Amino acid sequence: MAIDYGTKRVGIAVTDPNQLIANGLTTIHAKDLVSFIQQYLQSETLDCIVIGEPKRMNNDPSDVEVYIQQFIKHLSRVIPNLLVKRMDERFTSKIAFQSMIDGGLKKKARQDKGTVDMVSATLILQSYMEINPKI
Repeated sequence: MAIDYGTKRVGIAVTDPNQLIANGLTTIHAKDLVSFIQQYLQSETLDCIVIGEPKRMNNDPSDVEVYIQQFIKHLSRVIPNLLVKRMDERFTSKIAFQSMIDGGLKKKARQDKGTVDMVSATLILQSYMEINPKI
C-alpha cells in the first residue's frame, strides 16, 4: 500500500498479490487514515506501507513532513508490526496530472484533487516496486 499524505486528503494505492502493478484505491480524509488501514488489514495483508516523502528541490523536507512524522509515530503505536517505508515523491502530483491528460481524462475529472492524490499514490507505489522488486 502506498500513501500520498496530505493534511486534508490522503491518496491510497495498492498492488496485486504478485506486486506487478500499482492501482489507485481511494482518497480519504487524513483523520480517517489509521482506521482505514485497520479495516483494510481485516481482509487484506500488507507487506509494508510506502509513504511519500515530500522534498523541496534543494532536498530539504517540505512543510507537510512534520505531519507525516506524527502520523508514522501514531501508526506505529496502533499497528506496531506494520513496516513503513518512505519514497521520494517529488513531482508525483505534476506527473499524475500529466498522466491523467495523456490518459484522456476529462477536464472536470482532472480538477478533482482527490483523483490527483490517488494517482500520485499509485506513482509512489509503482516507483517503489521498480526500485525494490519482489523476489
